[in-house]
Amino acid sequence: MSPQPTATIDERFSDPSANATPWSEAERVLTQAELYWITTVRRDGRPHVTPLVGVADGGIVHFTTGLEEQKARNLENNDNVAITTGNNTWDRGLDVVVEGRAVRVTDQQSLQRIAEAYVAKYGSAWEFEVGDGVFRHGGEHDAAVFRIEPDKVLAFAKEPHAQTRFRPGR
Repeated sequence: MSPQPTATIDERFSDPSANATPWSEAERVLTQAELYWITTVRRDGRPHVTPLVGVADGGIVHFTTGLEEQKARNLENNDNVAITTGNNTWDRGLDVVVEGRAVRVTDQQSLQRIAEAYVAKYGSAWEFEVGDGVFRHGGEHDAAVFRIEPDKVLAFAKEPHAQTRFRPGR
């Protein structure tokens, strides 16, 4: 998400003493998260939510999905997604939501870089072989790789409560 996104605090949902969350903090949460929750849209319009692992670089989140999984089928018809991460407390920490479009990544150089990022973050449990436009895990299953092109990012601070909206720099 470069150049630097524009941050705006939403005073309607923020403590009067709160300041906008710096982009560097939202980016840190996205990068260090062990688990994300992704929402995709089914063909009939119903949401589909599932946890997954992923990697983020520069505020851009990457994730994988098996080609037969519900997420992949949903993305064939509707590329709108939301991905969330943070913690399950109401009074401390920072939660981050990225809303945007899932864009398939197929070029070998990008796939190799993303595969290396998975190993660096999660270790050998998430080691992928780069195939022809896909990841292979254990030689058995192909997985599509996506990046989320953000339309907006929301950061929900809790000390004090504050909602910051980031718009991509253009």
